[in-house]
Amino acid sequence: MGTPDRTPPSPARTLDPALGLVALLVIGMAGTEISLFAAAGVTPLWVFVSCAAVAVGYVAAGILAWRRRPGNLTGALLCLCGVTLLAAAAGNTGVPALVAVGYLAADLPIAVLLHLLLAFPSGRLPDRASRVLATAAYVVAVGAQIPQLLAGGDPTLPAPVVAAVRPDLVAAANGVQSAAGMVVLVTSAVVLVSRLRAADRAQRRTLAAVCGYGTFTILFLVASANLAPALGLGPIGLFAAQLAVVAGVPFAFLAGVMRGGFARTGEIGELGAWLGTGDGGRPHLREALGSTLGDPSLELLFWLPELQTHVDAAGTPVALPRPGSGRAAVEVVLGGETVGAIAYDATLHADPEIVRAAGRVVALAIERERLTVQLLAGREALRESRARIVTSADRERRRIARDLHDGLQARLVVLALQAGRIATDRATPAGVRSDLATLGEDLEGAIAELPGLVHGIMPALLLERGLVAAIEDLTLRAPLRTHLDLPEVGFTLPRPVEHTGYFVVAEALTNVVKHACATVVRVRVARRDGILHLEVGDDGVGGARPGGGSGLRGIADRVDVLGGRLAVDSRPGEGTRLVVELPCGS
Repeated sequence: MGTPDRTPPSPARTLDPALGLVALLVIGMAGTEISLFAAAGVTPLWVFVSCAAVAVGYVAAGILAWRRRPGNLTGALLCLCGVTLLAAAAGNTGVPALVAVGYLAADLPIAVLLHLLLAFPSGRLPDRASRVLATAAYVVAVGAQIPQLLAGGDPTLPAPVVAAVRPDLVAAANGVQSAAGMVVLVTSAVVLVSRLRAADRAQRRTLAAVCGYGTFTILFLVASANLAPALGLGPIGLFAAQLAVVAGVPFAFLAGVMRGGFARTGEIGELGAWLGTGDGGRPHLREALGSTLGDPSLELLFWLPELQTHVDAAGTPVALPRPGSGRAAVEVVLGGETVGAIAYDATLHADPEIVRAAGRVVALAIERERLTVQLLAGREALRESRARIVTSADRERRRIARDLHDGLQARLVVLALQAGRIATDRATPAGVRSDLATLGEDLEGAIAELPGLVHGIMPALLLERGLVAAIEDLTLRAPLRTHLDLPEVGFTLPRPVEHTGYFVVAEALTNVVKHACATVVRVRVARRDGILHLEVGDDGVGGARPGGGSGLRGIADRVDVLGGRLAVDSRPGEGTRLVVELPCGS
């Protein structure tokens, strides 16, 4: 008997019945409205049918966005805009009550569009200014219609709702509505422009496209009635133009939602499903959080108390986002102790509680990954310490080689000259002259051996002409037939990489000469994509093991210090092939 699946359903799936009901209700409203248009004999009928179709399009786009991003209210606002379009169009049905509703809702779609603009991309109004402007838009759109309704602002209004026919009051209310509406629009434009300027380049592209089209739509709806005569548009033509512009809004917002990083998610509940799957079937924690929150730029940071800093998954210290940078972070706490932080795009999530809730769900998983990161950070610290030791040792070797060459060698030459001068002096006794001659020969031998000693400590050719020339000289000294594959033109490398590369080839050649019983050795040096490739191969007896001798262990240690890679292929009787890759920058 199998284990029952206890994975909780995703919010998208639990939302499906409600969204399906919304779709059915709106389609029913649109169908009823179209039949009422036909019964009322409005002409041309296709214009009003198109209006209902556009409203259904808004709701369809809203449902899609809502389902793909349950925690984002953009989908809900698109659905609301579609419903208000149907409500505004109801004024043409000829049904008295619906005519009154249509009159009150005539400007309501504009208010909802402005709300959409101010709330994009999170679907939530991010600050007090946005909330005030959205509220003002609704008051201007609906509140100013009420006195016009009561004063008989339209002759088609049913008599019961008209208190008295007062054209002067209608004109005054309409003037106040226009002036107040213009103030709200201009102020909203200022807010949107400032928000656009504060966004980064990627966000700016999305915000500019969506907000630009949305703002154009609102301005066109407000100003088109005055521009219609100049454009030669009659009432039907004007309405059709307005409808065409309005029809593009849901597609613009839906495209912005998708481009803005709102891939299909199951919101916070899907994190529970993620945690319930096996390790082999689930994505990385950062990817799961980014998908759930609809933010591909999300960063998962881990708190290391011993370093008193946050680090990324590679163990590199990272600072939390600064206020005003367009990004924000919330701490993740487990058992009263901070275990990490989630850095996210603040324009996508005006409410940090959503991110904080996601952090609470995965806090235990973050703690588990934090322990891994601690090990990586410790390993990285050890590697850096070893790199400093190697760099210091190389520096000391260069100093010793320079002192031997410039200091000791010069002094030995002077001593040899002095010994020769005294030995040739006739005043010097014969026995002393013989000893001085022997001393001079010994000094000349020491002087002759000194360059080899200096070369063994730090080859002068490596310092003067670089790695390629030094390796070429090294192979020429080898007592074996060699095949060289070197770049035609040398290249500049960081000193630690040069020294390690030379050490690898020198140690590998030494091993070949001592242990391989080989007749030929092949050396290849190349640099591709910021990686130094070294290869030393022979036709010897093979059987070498990376940990089997001090030579290969030394190579492995030097390569590991620089974060490189070592591979040894040495099957018995088939020779040995040693390959090293060292990162060396671009």
